[in-house]
Amino acid sequence: MPHLPRLFRHGGAALSCAVLLLSFGSAHAKSLDLKSSDGLILHNADGESVKFKGHSALQISSSTPPASDQQRLDHLALVEGLEFTNGTIEVDLAGQPSPGATGGARGFVGVAFRVQEDRETYDCFYLRPTNGRAEDQERRNHTVQYMSHPDFPWRKLRTETPSRYESYVDITPATWIHVRLEVDGAKARLFIDDREQPTLIVNDVKSGEDASGSVAIWFEGSTIAHARNLKITPR
Repeated sequence: MPHLPRLFRHGGAALSCAVLLLSFGSAHAKSLDLKSSDGLILHNADGESVKFKGHSALQISSSTPPASDQQRLDHLALVEGLEFTNGTIEVDLAGQPSPGATGGARGFVGVAFRVQEDRETYDCFYLRPTNGRAEDQERRNHTVQYMSHPDFPWRKLRTETPSRYESYVDITPATWIHVRLEVDGAKARLFIDDREQPTLIVNDVKSGEDASGSVAIWFEGSTIAHARNLKITPR
């Protein structure tokens, strides 16, 4: 078994985060419509049932302004009881900067997986919706991102391996975006809006081949996020 970064392990337990987790038996897909926050544990997050772009959805945001880059990365909405190692995660997401957010806000929203009990250790693919049609090619190149907390935050990955864990895709803020994540050992592929080809491929998922943990909706503190139709199919 390969070495796993700090705090990743076999057989995770129920988590608490502002992540949406769900519990399922092995080999069975489970769906959560996310029309409310019933049964969810929100970590650094507030949740409410809303209508957004014609659909019932869960709105999640943070009432605490982000104080640092590190704080911005740990807002989760979690469904308890899930053990996920490999499989497919699908969800419809929308993200936009919250009122009063600074110029660096991008509407960050995504999916965290193999989340550990400390609520700080996980792999994550997330979107920067305001970058999708920016009149700046460098910003467009940073539209989607992979990171792994706490050892491989986005800034470290961008500095040490530019462009390897980021990519461009045509998305916009405050718009429903279908996200599909396929995880197979140390390889993960992110698909956007039912495109046939993946938007981002990561061949060295930092949690390793066999780590397990929860699945969650991840968002950054300057974001108002919406989510609906979460489906997790373990393999």
